[in-house]
Amino acid sequence: GGGAGAEENKEKEENERPTGPQAGSLGDSLGLEILQIVKESQQQHGLRHGDFQRYRAYCSRRLRRLRKTLNFKMGNRHKFTGKKVTEEMLSDNRYLLLVLMDAERAWSYAMQLKQEANTEPRKRFHSLSRLRKAVKHAEELERLCESNRVDAKTKLEAQAYMAYLTGMLRFEQQEWKAAMEAFNKCKTIYEKLANAFTEEQAVLYNQRVEEISPNIRYCAYNIGDESAMNELMQMRLRSGGTEGLLAEKLEALITQTRAKQAATMSEVEWRGRTVPVKIDKVRIFLLGLADNEAAIVQAENEETKERLFESLLSECRDAIQAVREDMKPDQKQREHSLENDSGKVSNIQYLHSYLTYIKLSTAIKRNESMAESLQKALLQQQRSEEDGKRTPRPQDLIRLYDIILQNLVELTQLPGLEEDKNFQEEIGLKTLVYKAYRCFFIAQSYAMVKKWSEAFVLYERVLKYVHEIQSGAGGYTKELPGVQDLMTQVNAEKSFLQAAAILDANDTHETESPSLVKDGKPLSERLETFCLDPSLVSKQVSLVHFPPPFQPIPCKPLFFDLALNHVAFPPLEDKVEQKAKSGLTGYIKGIFGFKS
Repeated sequence: GGGAGAEENKEKEENERPTGPQAGSLGDSLGLEILQIVKESQQQHGLRHGDFQRYRAYCSRRLRRLRKTLNFKMGNRHKFTGKKVTEEMLSDNRYLLLVLMDAERAWSYAMQLKQEANTEPRKRFHSLSRLRKAVKHAEELERLCESNRVDAKTKLEAQAYMAYLTGMLRFEQQEWKAAMEAFNKCKTIYEKLANAFTEEQAVLYNQRVEEISPNIRYCAYNIGDESAMNELMQMRLRSGGTEGLLAEKLEALITQTRAKQAATMSEVEWRGRTVPVKIDKVRIFLLGLADNEAAIVQAENEETKERLFESLLSECRDAIQAVREDMKPDQKQREHSLENDSGKVSNIQYLHSYLTYIKLSTAIKRNESMAESLQKALLQQQRSEEDGKRTPRPQDLIRLYDIILQNLVELTQLPGLEEDKNFQEEIGLKTLVYKAYRCFFIAQSYAMVKKWSEAFVLYERVLKYVHEIQSGAGGYTKELPGVQDLMTQVNAEKSFLQAAAILDANDTHETESPSLVKDGKPLSERLETFCLDPSLVSKQVSLVHFPPPFQPIPCKPLFFDLALNHVAFPPLEDKVEQKAKSGLTGYIKGIFGFKS
């Protein structure tokens, strides 16, 4: 309730305050930051999460408040009377905002219906209708901005907004030439605006240009420009996946293009054996493998690289699943062929091993990439601690190398590669490398808690692994990651470890044991002993034991009345007998009226 109220108050303020230069007289000019208003509204009211319905509701609320503020009523409760903003009304730029919000509401409804059309195809027609409505409102905004009362920048932004919505409508209608012309016009205007203002103001314009560039290339491809396809794929791979209007169409186009190329692909060669590829999904995956790997190498940041790795692994899993389904029908026939071929695996099984090798190798590369970024973060650990952020620990790297070693074990067990000595040697050397790295970070974790002897022994184990690698590396030295650097780093860490152990030993002799601080005694019990206790200035300071322990105290005395046992009461026999005699006689006399 409180959040909704705050949002409503914020919307009231938006509608009550002007959104740009106001026209005090005919000589002044009106201004409206169209793109900035649109982007801020979309980001703050649902479009950050793709919620077009929420944004549409926001546009309706803002329109209602604007009409109330400007007293621009569309009839009354009982009857609707259409009313348009005219050039004579342009004394306030909120009249322009009114038309802009109309266009945004129609556009957001069109996008909402487009999402729902995935399950209900009939809604596509309604979506196109609302998009035409949005274009109509944008045309009205552009017409109003042609007035002399509106400044030049607002006129250009209105033209660009109109061209953008027109391009989207033509794009949905698959009128590629008209859509391309509209998008190009929009791009040209925004580029000119970006060049005319400061870098801070140009950021929004450049972002819009980047958004519509893939749409322009897609239109060019559909018109007949074959070179546009490669550019589209590079855009998609660089960004880790396209979003928005183009996403579904571009994915379908790439799949269709690869499917055409896959028709000519009939076999694949791996480790000296040629295997026929008859499954279309596997052909498409293998054709795009080189492009995906190249995009990962060229990724601009770690987030994009991680997204590309996940996309490649997902496609690989789908291809493996397709091979498994193809393996099921003739399992008995393959078992019979295994016996006849003296243990040689079938082609479909070998293809399955190849795809599994790609999946495990990609997983290893992804974990290597994550390990490298964590190692860089470890070097900047002190700075991160000062910033108050969570710092990476050696234990995080140990977990990654555990996963890598498990993947390498699975690689050695792939069917068809058990007798490949070169492959087994290569995997064995890589296993030693990652064991060395894992051991190195375990040693660092021990050094952090001042377990010097354990850390020193583990560093010696790392050097042992390095010597084994160097003695058996042969031609694989270039493929093994940073073995020589690791040995140099271990030798440096050993020297540091020895110095730290000696200093720590001297400190324990010269100063009191820190156990005096950490023995759990509160301050009240160690007032006579001086020691540095950082907990005294923290929120969990220990001053006294609370609640206090129980202590013995004297009990309240118990009194026993012993005198009662020695008291003799006076005899009462004579009084008891007299009462007994007079009881019945007195009763009879009372009946008959006699008195004693």
